[in-house]
Amino acid sequence: MGESRRFSVHLALGGGAVSDVLLWKKWRRSVAFLVASTALWFLFEIAGYNLLSFVSNVLLLLVVILFVWAKSASLLNRPLPPLPNLEVSEEAVVKAADEIRVSINYALSIAHDIAIGGNLIIFFQVAIGLWVISYIGSFFNFLTLVYIGVLLSLTLPALYEKYQNPIDEKLSAAYKIAHAQYQIIDDKVLRKLPFPSNKAKKTQ
Repeated sequence: MGESRRFSVHLALGGGAVSDVLLWKKWRRSVAFLVASTALWFLFEIAGYNLLSFVSNVLLLLVVILFVWAKSASLLNRPLPPLPNLEVSEEAVVKAADEIRVSINYALSIAHDIAIGGNLIIFFQVAIGLWVISYIGSFFNFLTLVYIGVLLSLTLPALYEKYQNPIDEKLSAAYKIAHAQYQIIDDKVLRKLPFPSNKAKKTQ
């Protein structure tokens, strides 16, 4: 009975290679991603390495390797470096633009609901979310926050997939409590605030 209500976390995350990494289905790639992220965080945050210098040095090393490989291949009759076709397809650009457009329209719809629609629920959700981000950001810099996000992305989806039913039960109970508290606040406070009604806005 309980198992039939489970949904696929893998599909919810896109069902591709990224989902495999986040859910540790390709554990070698997950380990490599974790090690690389940790190494980069250590270089930039602990060792104080400069990002621009790091990128420049990596690109310089790559260019030198490819140049030497190509020259030695022509002299020794060896195959050239196996480089793919280095170009961005129109399909990839259109797909990326569509994804960005959807995200921008979603953000604009939230702003419209807050500024024009006077949606108090969305307003409080956005305000609390921004306050939490600001509060957490006061303790960590941007790079550390990104690294924490990487760690959470490699742990929370996998834990949720493994313990989905008990987590859903706890979240459902917490939602019911929060919803009941909101109803109390809405009845005693929010309904008494002098917000203009939608009918009044349409007649203006």
